[in-house]
Amino acid sequence: MSTQVDVQNRSADVPEDAPEHCPGTDSNAAGKSAACAGCPNQTICASSRPAGPDPDVEQVRQRMSTIKHKILVLSGKGGVGKSTVTAQLAFGLARNEATQVGVLDIDICGPSIPKVMGLEGEQVHQSASGWSPVFVADNLGVMSASFLLPNPDEAIIWRGPKKNTLIKQFLKDVDWGELDYLVVDTPPGTSDEHLSISQYLATTHVDGVVIVTTPQEVALSDVRKEINFCRKVKLPVIGVIENMSGFVCPSCKNESQIFPPTTGGAAKMAADMAVPFLGRIPLDPRIGRACDEGKSYLDEIADSPAVVAYNSIIGQIKAHCEAHPAGAH
Repeated sequence: MSTQVDVQNRSADVPEDAPEHCPGTDSNAAGKSAACAGCPNQTICASSRPAGPDPDVEQVRQRMSTIKHKILVLSGKGGVGKSTVTAQLAFGLARNEATQVGVLDIDICGPSIPKVMGLEGEQVHQSASGWSPVFVADNLGVMSASFLLPNPDEAIIWRGPKKNTLIKQFLKDVDWGELDYLVVDTPPGTSDEHLSISQYLATTHVDGVVIVTTPQEVALSDVRKEINFCRKVKLPVIGVIENMSGFVCPSCKNESQIFPPTTGGAAKMAADMAVPFLGRIPLDPRIGRACDEGKSYLDEIADSPAVVAYNSIIGQIKAHCEAHPAGAH
């Protein structure tokens, strides 16, 4: 009796050199039937088969299709004011009441956006169309892992897969409605959250990333890695912001360097890495107070040098988005 499968009767998923009665690599019995005994590929076939396309990716694409512009805010290192910058960018974009803005906080283990935007202690509400954002104003909504916690001081101690699941749920289940801008606050570095958000948004149009740093080399060295990460995952870099760039005295308006730019600061680094430099935001203690109180610094201290810097940066980001609409090459 022949030990080879009849080629004419062979199923498409049965290898040519497979033993007789091979169930095929796509069968649920692959690697488990009697015919598989002694086959060198038995262990491979018996292991879980590669998963097909993730059906949630299409749901993400459909949900994101109602959002015109998507901006990710990144930082190489923690403590550079990334969430503060995210909040103030959102407040600034939403000053025009006709502009609809959303903020998605995917810093799962350190969600600070609710605090700096005055939403601490709020909870997620579910409707027939999905999760509803928590609104700061009629045209400014926020979603964060913090809204899922029983209290703001609760620690989130999750491994990568669970973070990935929540990010996916945020992207496919939050009902933002029609948005002009979605600003995404990410954790520091290049980790699970960054890979998840870039992969799930790969089928949609992402305008690009804004990278926040401080002037000293210890922060800039990580920003270079961040820029290289963006290039590997094909995320456009809108530009780099140098935050806490000198201290401006609220009384005398004089500026002092708190974090000396020993290697030329973010402007030189951006030039070396061939990415745009969006500007410097001076350190102003009133920014910290506004964040602690959950208020818009741009509205509270409208004539400060930091607000002038923010206005310039917001203008450049809007110009970039308008110059690179979805479908443009």
